[in-house]
Amino acid sequence: MKSIYCLIAIGALLFPLTLNATDLTPIDNTGVQVQPLQQNGITYLSGGIGEDEARAIGQAQGYNLHMTFAIGVENKYIPDVDVTVQNASGQTLLTLNDAGPLVYVQLPPGKYTVMATRNGEVRRDTAQVGSGAARNLVFHWNGDE
Repeated sequence: MKSIYCLIAIGALLFPLTLNATDLTPIDNTGVQVQPLQQNGITYLSGGIGEDEARAIGQAQGYNLHMTFAIGVENKYIPDVDVTVQNASGQTLLTLNDAGPLVYVQLPPGKYTVMATRNGEVRRDTAQVGSGAARNLVFHWNGDE
């Protein structure tokens, strides 16, 4: 019985290494078309269609607000979301059409309201961002595409 517990413990220790090893595989940049863009002085990335593009965005540094858009019980990534980011005083800083499924934004420290709209259905969330770890927001819609 002790050997089973030992195997479980060893497996638990090795599993994270397996996950990290897959993240280190090279990205095929031929299919990656994500470039930093700017609007009103705000730098952002939008994309993530395909594994290489999603991983390229996921490895991007310096973005303190990360948004993910998904649909249905399978949490399938969706790329057709309209996004509005407003500061604490209600001023719109960023407006994106057909964004996603991943959007990374570099914002000055502060509190922001994010509205994500797909097929007329609005999802709203707030985010306090600073110079520390990125704030992650996930917007999810039910139903079919």
